[in-house]
Amino acid sequence: MALYLLIFAVTLVVVGGSIAMLMLARTPRYRTEPQHLLRLFERVLNGQASESEWHTVVGYPIRHDAYLEGVRRSAQRIMEEHGRSLRSQQGGSLLSRTGREELTALHDHLAARLALEEGRREF
Repeated sequence: MALYLLIFAVTLVVVGGSIAMLMLARTPRYRTEPQHLLRLFERVLNGQASESEWHTVVGYPIRHDAYLEGVRRSAQRIMEEHGRSLRSQQGGSLLSRTGREELTALHDHLAARLALEEGRREF
């Protein structure tokens, strides 16, 4: 009987501890930062990014920054209008020439805004 109570107590502690840890743990969250978008845009413009990488970053909504959400939506629109998924699978670029030009403008605008914000933080 003592062995039964010991096993029951150990099981109760392990199960209770597991439940407590699950109740107190937060769910993981991914937070897209401007640097993530800039890095992705650079990889796309250099022909190094895959379509799945693009959709992983651009397909995830940004709720903490309205400006970044606008940039993400603009990038998504560029892919919808100028994307070339079949060509990218054969080693080509994800975007047509017009799409790359628009993405370059979007990249430059985001980089300038980020540099301006960092300049303000220094003062």
